[in-house]
Parts: sequence; C-alpha cells; structure tokens
Amino acid sequence: MKTLSELKQRLMELEAEIAETKRRLPAHSVKPPVMMDLLALEDEYDMVSKQIKGLR
Repeated sequence: MKTLSELKQRLMELEAEIAETKRRLPAHSVKPPVMMDLLALEDEYDMVSKQIKGLR
C-alpha cells in the first residue's frame, strides 16, 4: 500500500498529465487515442482520490 504522501504526489502528477492531454485535444475531430488517454488518466485520478480519502 502506498503512503499518503506518495498518493498525493501521484495525484499532482495526474493533474499535470490531464492538463497536458486536454491541451492536445483539438477543437474539432477529437482523435480516439487522445480521448482514451484522457479517460484513463481521469479514472486513475478518481481512484487515487478515493484512496487518499480512505486513508484520512
């Protein structure tokens, strides 16, 4: 099991990765691989958030 500080660090990394992926999204004709990346990152973000809340 990861420590609270490790989970918080991963959460910050995920926030940066999500922001970068959103910047890569074109205004039109979103490419499926980019959208899949974004959804996977958001799912991991939710999972890590829940783990953090469980440790508090």
